[in-house]
Amino acid sequence: MKIGIISDTHNLLRPEVIQNLQGCDHILHGGDISSQEILDQLEQIAPVMVVRGNNDKEWAEHLPLFLDFELGGLRIYMTHKKKDLPMDLTPYDLVICGHTHQYASNWLDPVGKRRTLVFNPGSCGPRRFIQPITMAILKIDPDGWIVKRIDIPHAVKEKAPKIDSGNIYKQIEVVVRDAEKGLSVDSIAKKHSFDPALVEQIVRLYVTHPGVTVDGIMTKMGLLGKL
Repeated sequence: MKIGIISDTHNLLRPEVIQNLQGCDHILHGGDISSQEILDQLEQIAPVMVVRGNNDKEWAEHLPLFLDFELGGLRIYMTHKKKDLPMDLTPYDLVICGHTHQYASNWLDPVGKRRTLVFNPGSCGPRRFIQPITMAILKIDPDGWIVKRIDIPHAVKEKAPKIDSGNIYKQIEVVVRDAEKGLSVDSIAKKHSFDPALVEQIVRLYVTHPGVTVDGIMTKMGLLGKL
């Protein structure tokens, strides 16, 4: 059995993603789909199991916030945010979440209990800052199962915005302050001669994560510890 695992498409279904999903028996989507049209396209490839993300608004009210199911002999749990996972993950073989746009794979191996893979396929939608574009394929056969990471190349025009490593913290502070005043992305970028793409992504993070701090934005950008 071949199962595609994707998340955070944010209204973009890349041709490379569609190609990698061909031949899948099922598709698992970790949320932040952003439109019914994306789900309709995925349903044309294979049956889709999906959870609602924090950016999936009125159109997605019918979608569940979590799923607990069996597929191919595996017990699987899905939700969008890792913080919403159950305290006890031992009943599950595979636990899937999204939201961070960062690929992650972590085995829990408690003594005397089921081994559990806690997994985030990253984002295969619009590129965020320096983060890669990723998805995964789960393969199940009589000998066991394996999750394979797939990296999607980004086009030159999607190159991550240039970041001034010596001033990024200050830039984020300035952008957040102006966003709080209601200024538009274009206005902020023009006012401070900032890269419009960088401003747009900072504002998007600020708007979609109420209460997020500058350090929190840098973490979501994948910048803490890298600059």
